[in-house]
Amino acid sequence: MQPVANTQSTRRYQVVTQKKSDGATYTPASLADFVAKKIIDSATLPTEKIRVLDPAIGDGELLISLLTKIAERTKVAIAVHGFDIDGSALVQARQRILSTFPNVELHLEHSNFLNFVLNLQTASRTPSLFDSPAPAQDFHLIIANPPYVRTQVMGADEAQKLGEAFGLSGRVDRYHAFLIGIAQVLTPGGTAGIIVSNRFMTTKGGASLRAALRKRFALGHVWDLGDTKLFEAAVLPAVILAEGRNGHETGAPSFTSIYETQDAATLEAPNPIAALSMVGTVALEDGRRFRVQHGTLDASGAVDDVWRIATVATDNWLATVATHTWKTFGNVGKIRVGVKTCADKIFIRTDWQAMPENERPELLRPLTTHHGAGRFRATKPAKERGILYPHESVGGQRQAASLSDNPKSRTYLEAHRAALEGRTYVIEGGRRWYEIWVPQDPAAWDQPKLVFRDISERPTFWLDLDGTIVNGDCYWLTVTRPDDENLLWLAAAVANSTFIEAFYDHRFNNKLYAGRRRFITQYVELFPLPDPTTTLAQEITAFAKAIYAQAGSQEAADMEAKLDPMIWQVFGLRVEEVER
Repeated sequence: MQPVANTQSTRRYQVVTQKKSDGATYTPASLADFVAKKIIDSATLPTEKIRVLDPAIGDGELLISLLTKIAERTKVAIAVHGFDIDGSALVQARQRILSTFPNVELHLEHSNFLNFVLNLQTASRTPSLFDSPAPAQDFHLIIANPPYVRTQVMGADEAQKLGEAFGLSGRVDRYHAFLIGIAQVLTPGGTAGIIVSNRFMTTKGGASLRAALRKRFALGHVWDLGDTKLFEAAVLPAVILAEGRNGHETGAPSFTSIYETQDAATLEAPNPIAALSMVGTVALEDGRRFRVQHGTLDASGAVDDVWRIATVATDNWLATVATHTWKTFGNVGKIRVGVKTCADKIFIRTDWQAMPENERPELLRPLTTHHGAGRFRATKPAKERGILYPHESVGGQRQAASLSDNPKSRTYLEAHRAALEGRTYVIEGGRRWYEIWVPQDPAAWDQPKLVFRDISERPTFWLDLDGTIVNGDCYWLTVTRPDDENLLWLAAAVANSTFIEAFYDHRFNNKLYAGRRRFITQYVELFPLPDPTTTLAQEITAFAKAIYAQAGSQEAADMEAKLDPMIWQVFGLRVEEVER
């Protein structure tokens, strides 16, 4: 299937390298050996011919590692099957495999594994360009590093087709379909070791895949390899070890996570793979330090719940927080992403005020972006940005602002009409040519709101009391009831604390490179709030307001230092009780 880009979200990804389009990221030898060893240590090998599969073989690194581990354990005959859409990679893989294992029965197909899965029930198949025998339809051992191609790169049409064909919903990545395909061809009781991006474990778009994996596989162990940088590509990998379903029930899958930390190390290892067998903070030879945790996959919730590591200490910690939680952020208001214009150079500028007044558009509004991010209160960016916001609320309904009532705005927009009409997806979506793509609710902008950055090493939440519009590089929360404004101050105090960093790590266990966290709707809506009527919560609220008033001063910094332990206390904890 070829990607077809026909929506705004894919246009910005139209110019991509072939390697990125194909999702080709070859596996380093150390990780290949790790996965192969885990497969063989877990597998029950047949006494006759072993059927082995790599559905995206690349240069053959994974298969070579697996064949080496098999040879160390048994002399049983092996039939090797591999697929890839890169013919030159297949030639290289064939040469590498046969040079080391000349006696294996080798079947390589210059085709897409997903098509093979979808065509399993057909009477005939297109002959392979490399081998004439058709591959087996089920396999004892599967080792894989499926192509990682996001919806935006491969196109919405292919993503939709893959979703329909493999029973997936949300933002489907090509590797999601590969995982379902692997489950379909793994023999009952067979063993698979699969390297994937860890994104699916915690995103809303990965919910259907999480559910499918728990239903279709008997999961054995999950390793979240976090920010170990094992690949050249900027992907945070995970490894899944699973068996084919054969009717027997298994306990909770084991779960290991490894993330970079600044904590003092008590252990040493040459590399991240070696550190996986340890527990605690491990110093590597390259100077990096990682925190390694071992537990189980939390299976206490719904089948599509976020995957997180569960340990006795973590579960007890979260239970304590739960008993001191009144509501969550999502219970008291709505969290939205900021506006997205899809034509920022036209709608967003720093030089509006330099225009002659008789040319300056009437529909200008102040814009909040990450450039002014601050804790409790926004900072003043070097260049203040404004947005031409062509939307209004009439009778509680959002609509495009009338250009006839705003002649200077009309003149400005007409000067850019050709570029704006080039956003055909706006018009196809039933909008007027001058509207922005994601305007949000115009009536909500004047309400007090809590604004926060998407990606940040340290949480950065601030109150906006000036009615600004929030840009798409930030998120924002308004309370449902106007008289609940104090909840925003309480939320700001909780969200800017070291407690919320610990809560994030315990509850979501998901970071990007260099310890940065993602503060997105699905996480922040689960942040806890204490009962606002208690004396301590009211003191916390007062502190938040005082810090806002003194923002940027030493007095504010001193108050933040006093406030932080109060947040821990209101949730029944002490700062030193959590391992960071």
